[in-house]
Formats: sequence, structure tokens, C-alpha cells
Amino acid sequence: MSSISVIIITLNEERNIEECLESVKWADEIVIVDSHSSDQTREMAAKYTDKIFDVDWQGYAAAKNFAIEQTSSEWILWIDADERVTGGLRDEIQPIVQGTAVFNGYEIPRKAYFLGRWIKHCGWYPGYVLRLFKRGAATFNHSNVHEGLLFSGNRARLKNDILHYTDRNIEHYYHKFNRYTSLAIDDLIARNKKFTLSDLLFRPLFVFFKMYILKRGFLDGIQGFLLCVFSANYVFTKYAKLWEREKIAIENSEKHE
Repeated sequence: MSSISVIIITLNEERNIEECLESVKWADEIVIVDSHSSDQTREMAAKYTDKIFDVDWQGYAAAKNFAIEQTSSEWILWIDADERVTGGLRDEIQPIVQGTAVFNGYEIPRKAYFLGRWIKHCGWYPGYVLRLFKRGAATFNHSNVHEGLLFSGNRARLKNDILHYTDRNIEHYYHKFNRYTSLAIDDLIARNKKFTLSDLLFRPLFVFFKMYILKRGFLDGIQGFLLCVFSANYVFTKYAKLWEREKIAIENSEKHE
């Protein structure tokens, strides 16, 4: 009979990790890759698994690829510490693992809890993500932010949700915001993207229009409005930082001439 490993990467996740692990304790194996947490994350996780690896941070993709290497099951499910596997999703996954699967990977709908509300629009839901896959069928790409899977084979979609408790308050959102926008411009530079004023002016406006109007974010109340504004600001800040990075590079070049 086939088995399933769950992989999770952590850093100071004592607020989330117990509920996360409780939702996947049915798995045959849980692998946690921790980046020197200074809180009680590792002690809390040790109640659920002895496969906890403390590693230096080298990026999201590197940490998750390392986690895959530590697994021993035929199937792998990856989740983040602020996510939960519902009972319905568990009951949907187990027959796949225990049977003869037709597909190598499965996309799962993800429902986000943002500032006290489940977001059902804004282009966020169902937000299918490839999370369940056979060993050898996928590795993580090396994007600095929003890393994804390089997948080979056929795939299908499951019906039940992963729950994502994404941002409990605005301070938490903007704590991540600065780090993620800086990582995002590293990805832009790696793709040789150059700053243009049109990106700064029009991309944020389009993101807001797409999320709030086309994706009906207005149906998600004030949280939907805030999410669309914050998302537009994310794009604005990303391209503003790209401009700043290019400006600093030019100034440094001129100093050395």
C-alpha cells in the first residue's frame, strides 16, 4: 500500500504550527524544515514528528526541495504552516494514495481567510494550487517569491479546500509586504526586466480593476476592497523598487568611472 509524506517549512510559526500539524497528523510521515526558529515552533512540532531539520535559509524553493529529499513516501503533500487540511480534503486524498492513481498530481482549491473574512472572489478563490504529487513528478522552481512546482505528468483537480489563514491583521500583511516586494524585483532583474514608467502607472490600476471589478472583489465587502487596494500597491511598490534598484546601480557605476 502506498504512503504519503507531508512537507512544511517553518520559521517562528508557533502561532500556526500546532493547528497545521493537527490537520495532517493522519499522514504516514511529516517532514519539517525549520530555519532556526527562535520561538517554540520546533518544540511544538516535535509532538507530531521526529523528522525536523534545522537548516540555514537559502530561499523557499531550496527549503522545499530539501524537504522532498527527506521524504520516504510515494506521495507528497506540501502545505504552509498557516494552512489547514480540511477533513473533507483528507477523505478525498486517502483513497488516491491507497489506490491505483491515474494521475501524477492533483490541484487543490485554496480558500483564504483575510482580515477576518473568507475571500470568495478577487481572483483568489478557488485559486487552484498543485499540492499533491507523486515522488519524482515535481520539484520546486527557483522563483524568490511565489515559488511553484516544475511538474511532469498528468494532473487532476480535487474538490475540497485547503484553508489558508493568510493575514490576521494589516500589520502582519505589511510585515510580509516589504520582504516579498524586494524578492519580487530580484525575480524581475533575473528576467532582465527594465523599469518603465508605464509599468508604474498602469499595472497597479489594472490589478485593482481586474480584482475588484472583473473578479468581483466588491462582493467580499471591505476586506475585498482592502485586498484589491493592497494588491495594487504591491505591484506599484515592486516597480518603484525596481526603479530605485536601477537608479542605485547607475549611481554606483558613475562613482567608479
